[in-house]
Amino acid sequence: KLKAESQYSVIYFCYIKTRGGKNNRFELVTPVTNYRVFLSFRTQCLDASRPWLCFWILHSLELLEEPIPAAVASDVCQFLARCQSPTGGFAGGPGQHAHLAPTYAAVNALCIIGTEEAYNIIDREKLLDFLWSVKQPDGSFVMHVGGEVDVRSAYCAASVASLTNILTPKLFENTTNWILSCQNWEGGLSGVPGLEAHGGYTFCGTAALVILGKEHMLDLKALLRWVVSRQMRFEGGFQGRCNKLVDGCYSFWQAGLLPLLHRALFKEGESELSRQRWMFEQQALQEYILLCCQNPTGGLLDKPGKSRDFYHTCYCLSGLSIAQHFGNVDLHHEIILGREENRLAPTHPVYNICPEKVAQAVQHFLRLPVPDVNKHKNANLLSNCF
Repeated sequence: KLKAESQYSVIYFCYIKTRGGKNNRFELVTPVTNYRVFLSFRTQCLDASRPWLCFWILHSLELLEEPIPAAVASDVCQFLARCQSPTGGFAGGPGQHAHLAPTYAAVNALCIIGTEEAYNIIDREKLLDFLWSVKQPDGSFVMHVGGEVDVRSAYCAASVASLTNILTPKLFENTTNWILSCQNWEGGLSGVPGLEAHGGYTFCGTAALVILGKEHMLDLKALLRWVVSRQMRFEGGFQGRCNKLVDGCYSFWQAGLLPLLHRALFKEGESELSRQRWMFEQQALQEYILLCCQNPTGGLLDKPGKSRDFYHTCYCLSGLSIAQHFGNVDLHHEIILGREENRLAPTHPVYNICPEKVAQAVQHFLRLPVPDVNKHKNANLLSNCF
């Protein structure tokens, strides 16, 4: 029998159960921690996504305000350490090649844990080496050495670089213009210039520009028009693209854009912006998630009739959090559908981890010097000669 998981690897399972009735309620039931498993035949497709499993589950737990036992947190740290590549960045599993997507997931997971042990796992100098190795002359990034280019990679690179204090203007030279070229006539952003606008790519491109401080260079009104049109009138959830079906994961990828746009338009001097609500139907989205996206035995899903999984559990909860919380620390307003038990913790709309975890990580890494830019750039140029 094929076994994709080594005996030393650990996957942590949590199950989210709902009690029915008018007011649906999340209840964490038996998080089975420190549970050593093998990936079954049906789940071996996740062999290269193991840091994602850590992030999806840890983020779901933090949104539910369920504490992570110290022993479990330490085990996750040690597992992610085995996913870190000797050349920098993180791979989808031990012994695999470094890739920007699991690098983003691993850094987010470690920031959620937020301990010295977690922060010390990240080799910042080699992470910078890895980012330089996937940077392209036109400002884009490939997902891995020899891999594909799309706007996800720019976001993953900007996210981990900003959280760990290795972001430099030289590393992201021309990246802003490349991302801007992905905004098309629809108003949203595509994966690469010239293709169809897509919710996931639009979020990634917009969030990357927010990190780089260049979101004002987008056509913000066209982007706003596109994203609010993706909320389905009947279902209340969001579709990812024009003429597509609703999908629970876009509760975050699309609704998460609205706080970013709200902030960008406020900075541009828009005076008619609400001080209590985002620019979408927050209650309708909560209804869709609570009534249509829950599996009776735990977990969340794409739409009725689909299977639950950790990806949709994470992003449905993230979207529910966005729909419940408006504003920031200084100006905060809540819209909670149903009972108070339905309330989730806020999530940061750029990084999609809780805001206090972002602040804690940034403060920690700001105390450390930025690695030598020229050293890493020259090393990258040398490696490209061979």
